[in-house]
Amino acid sequence: MQKSIRLFFSSFFLLFSIAIYSQTDSIVRRIIDIGNSDNQTMHHQDVLCNRFGGRLVGSAAFTDAANWAAHKFKEWGMEVIMDEAGEVPVGFNRGPWFGRLLGDNPMTLHFATPSYTAGTKGVLKGHVVLEPKTRAQFDRMKGKLKGAWVLVTGKSKGWPISYSDKAAQKRDSIINLNEEIEVKNRKIRYENWQNRDKGVPEKEQLPYNEEPGLFYKEMVEAGILGIIQSAPIPITALYDRENLHDMEFETLPTVADIKLNEHQFAVIEQMAKERQRFELEFDIRNHFSMGPVKYHNVIGIIPGTEYPDEYVILSAHLDSYDVATGAVDNSSGVGPTMEAARLIMEAGGKPKRTILVILWAAEEFGLYGSTSWLERNADKHDKISNMFNRDGAPTVANSISVPPILMEDFEKICEPLNDINPDFPFTLRQGEPMRRPTEPWSTDSGPFAVAGIPVVSFGTTDPKGYDFDYNEVWHTERDLYNMIIPEYQEHTSIVTAIVTYGVANLDHLLPREGYWKE
Repeated sequence: MQKSIRLFFSSFFLLFSIAIYSQTDSIVRRIIDIGNSDNQTMHHQDVLCNRFGGRLVGSAAFTDAANWAAHKFKEWGMEVIMDEAGEVPVGFNRGPWFGRLLGDNPMTLHFATPSYTAGTKGVLKGHVVLEPKTRAQFDRMKGKLKGAWVLVTGKSKGWPISYSDKAAQKRDSIINLNEEIEVKNRKIRYENWQNRDKGVPEKEQLPYNEEPGLFYKEMVEAGILGIIQSAPIPITALYDRENLHDMEFETLPTVADIKLNEHQFAVIEQMAKERQRFELEFDIRNHFSMGPVKYHNVIGIIPGTEYPDEYVILSAHLDSYDVATGAVDNSSGVGPTMEAARLIMEAGGKPKRTILVILWAAEEFGLYGSTSWLERNADKHDKISNMFNRDGAPTVANSISVPPILMEDFEKICEPLNDINPDFPFTLRQGEPMRRPTEPWSTDSGPFAVAGIPVVSFGTTDPKGYDFDYNEVWHTERDLYNMIIPEYQEHTSIVTAIVTYGVANLDHLLPREGYWKE
């Protein structure tokens, strides 16, 4: 009798297991079929890039994109949390910008301005001066500063010229150094004058320290229209990190901070040195809004059926810089992530553990969204099986490298991936355990790794040779929708859905011992 009962239960559990595996296999098959026949990855990215554009935290574009993503998650049947992650003291929105050189040889100007810097409040036209480097130079030319565009030294790295008190103190010390250099140069100039008819070679004057905007505050008080700095192509325009968190609406910058095409800058600089008669005209529609402006992580939840308090995280950062439309960085992460969630839901997926699909806020400001979530959810850390994160590349997800302890699990999970598209064969590699970092790296998986949470991620390549170079678009004006590679993105969404669903359906959390080096 007991033997019969044991046999019955053994048979029952065998059949139950087969049913579970069959169900999983059918979901995977459905994910592949839907992903190949009705993939919406590029639609998501079209909306993100071409409807909302650059999604800077603190802007209406970011807020609107977050609300849209939350709406889509609900539409697909997911639970949604708008997870407040922080705030900026002042809002910022960017409109169109335009500039031109007016003179005998007119020229349309190619430039950008960093986020959280002033616009022109209409069309402004004025002459051009070279910035002063010594107190004597400033005093000599201060009457010409009113209504002028000032060319400042140094190649732009995308950041605005800081107007903070700390920056002003640093500049004061450099001005003092330049005064000492000027004393020596006056002696050199006098010696050269004395020796002008003696056949003695002229001594070269000592160079001044080239810190840009040495007299920034004094020039603003004198009535300049804005400052112009030389910028390498493609132009990078970032945000005012020096002052952002201390901004008050009443003390915002008042003059434009223009990063001008380096070739055009050189032409204009030479014209100014030759004292040619010309003017520059700019219309820059940057707008501040009253704050504080709160920002949110958007969390879509696919609840677990057996282990609802255990989690797999699938994520990408929603925010971007606003000098372009944030296509590569990071619509190319958000699009496949959202589509992976849709595919799981559309296929009828019921994972054993909960899948959290998280679109992070404020990654570009310093991983604020992901760091905030981790700090507020410390009780969940030990229950997270893996954190998958996609950031900044339109290339195709076609490999995973895992340490030996994870090979058996991932061999089963990754088996269907070569059935998706023969153009993109998938490779599972056995690698070495990772060394757990003490400081986060520069994307949202970094804080999770510091917390000891597994962060298995996809390897991506450009197998068809689209000649994509991330460095050519990263944080620049070229980060546009046309840089995205549709077939790579669509395939990645299917791969991401299958692997995420597979990890969520394991009978156990991914082990941490053996994943991290001791």
